[in-house]
Amino acid sequence: MPTVRRPPLPHPGTDPGRRRLLGALIGMPFAATGLAGCGGEEETPVDDGLIELSVFWYGNTKRAELTEKALRLYSARNPRINFRVTWQGFDGYYDRLATQAAGGNVPDLIQIDDTVLTEYARREILLDLSRYTADNRLDLRGLPPGLVRYGEVDGRTMGVAAAQTSAAVVYNRALLRRLGVPAPRSAMSWQEYVDWAARVTRASDGRVAGTMDPSGDHRALWLWLRSRGGELYQGRKLGFTANDLVDWFELWQGARTRRATPSAALIDQADGGETNRQLVVTGHTAASFAWAHQLPELQRYTGDELAVAAFPGPPGAQWARASMYWAAFRGTRHADIAADVINFLTTNMEAGLALGLERGVNPNLAIRRYVKGSVTDVGQQRAAGLAEALADGLGPAPSPPPKGHARVRALLVATAERVRSGRVGIRAAASRFIAQADAALAE
Repeated sequence: MPTVRRPPLPHPGTDPGRRRLLGALIGMPFAATGLAGCGGEEETPVDDGLIELSVFWYGNTKRAELTEKALRLYSARNPRINFRVTWQGFDGYYDRLATQAAGGNVPDLIQIDDTVLTEYARREILLDLSRYTADNRLDLRGLPPGLVRYGEVDGRTMGVAAAQTSAAVVYNRALLRRLGVPAPRSAMSWQEYVDWAARVTRASDGRVAGTMDPSGDHRALWLWLRSRGGELYQGRKLGFTANDLVDWFELWQGARTRRATPSAALIDQADGGETNRQLVVTGHTAASFAWAHQLPELQRYTGDELAVAAFPGPPGAQWARASMYWAAFRGTRHADIAADVINFLTTNMEAGLALGLERGVNPNLAIRRYVKGSVTDVGQQRAAGLAEALADGLGPAPSPPPKGHARVRALLVATAERVRSGRVGIRAAASRFIAQADAALAE
């Protein structure tokens, strides 16, 4: 999707209480503009006139519509605060942010995910929000503790979950009914899931494979490792060995032998994660692996009814996971207001209604319950139902992935593709991956 720039959002009304609050904030000094990686944040007074905050996120047109609606609600209560918004599709988003960071002109508020949270925090691109959470000006008390932790880097709050999501098996319910095969169950073992997928392939006489092969999917590997008591990372290093990776690849080699997964060429096509290429919507498999909040978008690409189940493995392998974060630029001139906007987007009931479940379920539990009754989209209802079903069984949150995570993800995809094609043996591929991933994390 091309980048879309919007004019400043209008101010449809005022709220005396919020106006007094922001009047006080506007009278406070703000952090001076500075390059990423510079020293401490200097304070300088600013005019008490109109203040414009720039906001940048990735997503589709629907996300833009809902986000702008929530920002208009903020401006209605704080007429001195205006927003300059820019959004685009995911492709190229982080390239653009990297260019902005190099020039020291990152937008005041940005949306990021766990791919870059740690890296941006340690490169001092992001504003440390800890002083706002310490006195509850940025109030995280309504969030699950694990969700709060998943926004912390080196003990500092560097991002606040914009929403919570779950790793999910998205399956074609209509197809399974036609085949007479039961739906996959949450908490199946990984081997049970492979057995189920092989049954689907047999029932369809090989016309449809049971499942996407997730051997190159870091989410699946991570949850499989946690189901065995391991982790994807331990601090700034890998949390698993070459032998673990051999076991993982052999699991899916066995699935391919049983034709539980489709051809390597089809799997490679879907490895990029684009929703319109997921094999469950192209008709090549009965199930794919995705984020639960992507279900409504996936549903748009098929006339068959889709549904979700949790990933294989025990519920405790999952954790309260941010689908994405709101973060602020360290060089913003309006740090206090930026933090207040994040607080509004994550704790205000009306903002919660405006944003809905497009990014996932609301991070704040009270607002999550409040919004639940207003959701009419069946896909969103099912995604929210999965989050509710998993809530009591979630395990402890790990630290966000370290710097180098994006490179490790790409290496895993490439390694899995070489294994599937038969160009390299599993043990050789696993050993090479470990060496390359270690090097990427050490940079």
